[in-house]
Amino acid sequence: MLMPKKVKFRKSHRGDQIRGLATRKTALSFGTVGLKTLAAGWITSRQIEAARRTITGHLQRKGKLWIRIFPDKSVTVKGNEIRMGGGKGSVDHYVAPVKPGTIMFEIDGVELDLARRALQLAAYKMPVRTSIIYKS
Repeated sequence: MLMPKKVKFRKSHRGDQIRGLATRKTALSFGTVGLKTLAAGWITSRQIEAARRTITGHLQRKGKLWIRIFPDKSVTVKGNEIRMGGGKGSVDHYVAPVKPGTIMFEIDGVELDLARRALQLAAYKMPVRTSIIYKS
């Protein structure tokens, strides 16, 4: 699964709300078909990996896939039945915060129908609403 090799600080703040629209990663840079978010949220490294496996399986190792997001925010969890206090919990997993308009995946080198279906299958794995976009 995806996770940073090295971080400056082990435990990050939650930053509860992801406000506004995306200003980066909003246009197709590599591929001709992409999967774009329509809502804000946290995408876990497991969800990114599940979507990647779905896309590569459906494309049958044809074409090229670019993953535009990376889970670099740590999420901590305290154990069950632990009383309040005692400090922040240990790092459990990593997430990639996305804003509306962020392109998560791009595909090139395959037919449009095949790429669209692969991204549609990947969209089922995502916790946020998405849309498929095309390079005009």
